[in-house]
Amino acid sequence: MLAAWLTVWLTACGGGGGDASPQPVPPGLPGAQSGSLASAASLVAPGCTGGRSSGTVYLDAEVEPTLAVSPLNPQHLVAAWQQDRASDGGARALVSAVSFDGGLTWTRSLQPFSRCGGALAGSAGDHERATDPWVDIAPDGTVYLMGLAFSGANFSASSRSAMLVSRSSDGGRTFSAPLLLHVDGAQGFNDKNTITADPTDARFVYAVWDRLDPAGNGPALLARSTDGGLTWEGARQIVTPTSAGISQTIGNRIVVLTSGAERGVLVNVFTQIDTVNGSSNATMRATRSLDKGLTWSVPVVVAEHRSMGTRDAASGQAIRDGSIISAVAAGADGRIWVAWQDARFTSGAHDAIALVVSTDGARTFSAPVAANRDLSVPAFTPNLSTRPDGGLALLHYDLRSNTAATQTLLADAWLVQTSDASLFSETALVRGFDMAQAPDAGGLFLGDYQGLAWANGRFIAVAALAAGGNTNRTDIFALGVGP
Repeated sequence: MLAAWLTVWLTACGGGGGDASPQPVPPGLPGAQSGSLASAASLVAPGCTGGRSSGTVYLDAEVEPTLAVSPLNPQHLVAAWQQDRASDGGARALVSAVSFDGGLTWTRSLQPFSRCGGALAGSAGDHERATDPWVDIAPDGTVYLMGLAFSGANFSASSRSAMLVSRSSDGGRTFSAPLLLHVDGAQGFNDKNTITADPTDARFVYAVWDRLDPAGNGPALLARSTDGGLTWEGARQIVTPTSAGISQTIGNRIVVLTSGAERGVLVNVFTQIDTVNGSSNATMRATRSLDKGLTWSVPVVVAEHRSMGTRDAASGQAIRDGSIISAVAAGADGRIWVAWQDARFTSGAHDAIALVVSTDGARTFSAPVAANRDLSVPAFTPNLSTRPDGGLALLHYDLRSNTAATQTLLADAWLVQTSDASLFSETALVRGFDMAQAPDAGGLFLGDYQGLAWANGRFIAVAALAAGGNTNRTDIFALGVGP
């Protein structure tokens, strides 16, 4: 059995560009005494709109965190999240945070990926809003931060959507000005980006995303750096899905194999959605590159993707979860794990978490198994990471604590571990937080993904939790579990 080593953590931070006051764990969150508060009061200037007047901006609402651990120092963590989420897309800004003591204390900084994040007129980040933060750390310690910046309504004459990346050579204390990887106007919308620093060669960095056209087709695009993020090659298509109707990719994520004869092989895992005569079908797929992203294999099907999305059964309130994207992790033993929301295990009643594994470098995958431990309730937004021995951890939410009350939506955060996808152990991170307090962005929203990584002999999750009511709907917490 696993034992939680969760201890009382208070967050104190300071330094250039960041906030400088200690932040106590707020009251009102069940189990809040068991984690550190990574976020704090918004660093965005009061009243900033970025030039956008639509939607509701939830001040002090932090969502959708991502997390990376330095391969040079397991106490060195870097996270990023959306700051001040809006109801109609994106957030006022992106915030990065760095810890050098394993997550006990954090220094937070605004990133100029949007006007409210501090971008100057005419700069790469001169946009109304930003979203989809993603961080990674190269084997030489260089930190990369990627995000989507956008202005205007999608596909309108005034619309712009840009993929931006910054690098840090001092561990995440400071970052370079964002570089523009790709931008579109009315004829394209760029979405769901991730960035991967090659763990086998610090020169190579891979940024990948989908680009939708007005008809709904969405190939996967890749931008690559071969000099440690100083310069970037032009974006190009690496997956062009086709069907008899409309076809798109989403949730592209590159992992790199690090052992044996397959060392250095890239694997891109994504969801493909095909729509024919108004009927949609989704599949998980994977493609490989043997030459650092120059060429890619024909994608193989990992499994059907049968997600429904999540609702509160009592009120009918929708949860905007991670149902359309997958989580992927590559283990040091060469195995590749993929997880996603799927209703096949409940006869279509609600989503569970499906898990598969590949032992041959993503050429084939096992049959899906249910990884969450209680199939009687909806489970959603899976996130994966691996131990040095190849063992797997799955972070997800479920509604085990929920009641029939329509004014609340009590949710739990869980960490499940396995070594072989047949025996699982489960640890509760937080029980019974009220997700009804979360921002409503087409559904109650904590993020399409959360952060999870192995650090210093334990798993660290950075997760958005509803914590403080209408004036502070969500915060980002760092929670740890070890053997």
